[in-house]
Amino acid sequence: MIEINADVEAIIKRAILSFVATVNEDGTPNLSPKASLTVRNGVLYFADIASPSTIRNLKRNPAVEINVIDIFERRGYRFKGHASIIPPGDDQYSMIADWVRATNGLEYPVDHVVRIATISITPLLSPAHVFAEPARSQDEIRNTYYQKYGVKRIGE
Repeated sequence: MIEINADVEAIIKRAILSFVATVNEDGTPNLSPKASLTVRNGVLYFADIASPSTIRNLKRNPAVEINVIDIFERRGYRFKGHASIIPPGDDQYSMIADWVRATNGLEYPVDHVVRIATISITPLLSPAHVFAEPARSQDEIRNTYYQKYGVKRIGE
């Protein structure tokens, strides 16, 4: 398993929303948005709040891919790995479920917690990084997309 480094963890925290891909029984992809992706002790987890298809797929086939992108920095990461479904009563379940409820409210159901044993982590870069001539700094890219999406920094 590959441990999550500080930059990867920072992107996950800033991006908030990630996308988890699993494989349906008929071989087609299932893509599920997650706002609960988090890192604890160098390991990826997400909560099953409303993801019956994702959990059903992972019980049959633990292969998973997750994409997370900071839309303002135009970069992120792709994770490939194997999922383990953690049931209520386990310490890992409690750690993530407590965080979800503290963050979102006690009414949020956490049916399971999913732990990802990462086998690869690949950086994802948009064309804003790859094709811009001359190359732009991360600050220039971020400011361009703040402007594009009408986002103002606090205090501006």
